[in-house]
Amino acid sequence: MPATPHVERHFQATATVRDIVIGMADGLTVPFALAAGLSGAVASTGLIVTAGLAEVAAGSIAMGLGGYLAAKTDAEHYASERQREIREVEEIPERELEEVADVLRGYGLDEEHIGPVTAAIAADRERWVDWMMRFELNLEAPRPARARKSAMTIGGAYIIGGLIPLSSYMLFNTMATAIGVSVAVTLASLFVFGFIKGRFTGISPWRGGLQTIVTGGLAAAAAYAIARAVA
Repeated sequence: MPATPHVERHFQATATVRDIVIGMADGLTVPFALAAGLSGAVASTGLIVTAGLAEVAAGSIAMGLGGYLAAKTDAEHYASERQREIREVEEIPERELEEVADVLRGYGLDEEHIGPVTAAIAADRERWVDWMMRFELNLEAPRPARARKSAMTIGGAYIIGGLIPLSSYMLFNTMATAIGVSVAVTLASLFVFGFIKGRFTGISPWRGGLQTIVTGGLAAAAAYAIARAVA
């Protein structure tokens, strides 16, 4: 009987999902809270739409720029650490060989096997440096164009998320109707977003959905209460 091939399926888009989560979470929550707060202080849906769109534009740029700078910092940090490892491998190879041995001991490798494995790793300088980056420093090489992709993903997700709570104010002129629809649509979107996020990140989807609803609902309620108190 032929054996069924074992195929491992691991999720590979962790960084992209993280960027979407960051952008969507803030995009759904911040404009939602802003619109709810303004609803308690003004009577014009047009004003809320104008203020909301301004916030979405500014927020998406700020969030995208933050993602870009964070990814660039990671890339620069990796490059700097790799150059340091190259210098150490060239200038103090004995110490670096001992560091390789220490890492292997940490994985439970027997002393009799550490020498041959260490020699095999050190036989090629590039492979040696790559090994040190991965197993000594726990650093992964950043993907090319990661910074630009992160900025576009976070900024785009923020815009999509931000337009959801504002859509009802664009469609309805009556404030009570607009805010009611906005609350219902946004809370439903928060739950769906949290549910999907839970599926990707490994936590309970229902727990993820409830967490995002509670977070977004509390932010909007606080903004509305403050606006009503000072209006």
